[in-house]
Amino acid sequence: MTLAGRFAKNLKPGDVVFVQGELGAGKTVFVKGVAKAFKVDPHEVSSPTFVLMNHYQGTVPLYHFDLYRLENPEELKTVPLDDFLYGQGISMIEWPQRLQANAAPKIFWQVAMTHKKETQREICISYPSKPQRKILL
Repeated sequence: MTLAGRFAKNLKPGDVVFVQGELGAGKTVFVKGVAKAFKVDPHEVSSPTFVLMNHYQGTVPLYHFDLYRLENPEELKTVPLDDFLYGQGISMIEWPQRLQANAAPKIFWQVAMTHKKETQREICISYPSKPQRKILL
């Protein structure tokens, strides 16, 4: 089982995951691993760069946001963000730093990815908003 699959065991409906890293760090690959853990075919998962969000129905709804091309935070008004972030699914948000402070959830997981070598990444998973929540990998 992948790291993303093991991480997914810690997620519950209503959780928000910020997936951060530079271009090519493997953010979407990580989301595919989480999706697979919720019985979504990872081949169906693609970066929603041009539509802002993809919805995948697995054992739990998975909402995959990619805010990379977001030029103006006003564009997010076309997506009922609160319905997804605080609903019955799990929200995975790539490029969360593009959210306006007032639109960003206060409670979230953070997955930070860094290139180390061509085929090696460093992944740091934390729950900064509630440090007492433990993660089992």
